[in-house]
Formats: sequence, C-alpha cells, structure tokens
Amino acid sequence: MPEDKPKPPSLPAPQTRPDDGQGAVVVERQAAKTEPPRMYQVVMLNDDYTPMEFVVMVLQEYFKHDIETATQIMLKIHHEGRGVCGVFTKDVAATKVELVLAAARRAGHPLQCTMEAA
Repeated sequence: MPEDKPKPPSLPAPQTRPDDGQGAVVVERQAAKTEPPRMYQVVMLNDDYTPMEFVVMVLQEYFKHDIETATQIMLKIHHEGRGVCGVFTKDVAATKVELVLAAARRAGHPLQCTMEAA
C-alpha cells in the first residue's frame, strides 16, 4: 500500500467581492505606429486668358505667399505650363483647389488648379 504523504498546509481561500465596477484594469500600451499623413501638391495650370496679376493675387490670398514668391510661381506657371502653389494634407489641398476654382469662376477666368500626390 502506498504511503500517505503529508499534505501541505492549505492557504485560506481568496476572498471574492462582488464586482462593483470600481476595479482597475491595466492595459499595456502598444507602441502606436502612426505614419504622417500623405501630402498633396496644389498645382496651378497655365492658360492664355487669366491675367498674371490675378494669379499673383490668388497665390498671395489663398497660399499666403509674399509678392516676390507669388510672382516667381506665376512666372513658372507662365513659362513651364504649371507650378506648385503649396504642399498640404489631402483635405487642405482639396479645399484650396476648390477656393481657387471658385475665385477664378467669380472673376470670369478659366484658371485651372489641381492636386496630386507629392
């Protein structure tokens, strides 16, 4: 017959309390792997009808360029057919495109403005 081994002393049973919703839960923080938002260029296209002064005004008013920078961008648009007005997040770029197009239509100009991934 096998020998009976002495049993270790038993520990008191843990006391349980009803869940009153006040208990704390610890969640380990995961390292968030966020990426910066994708950026978009707002590009203005040349046409033979929109006055240069209007383009400079739009660059100053909607893109906050000073007169010298706005003039340089306008000349690039005039000579190369297109120029980058600024680089923004998608929503901001889309809004700026719509503002420029609306201003051009109000003034009766065929100015075109688009956005493309930077």
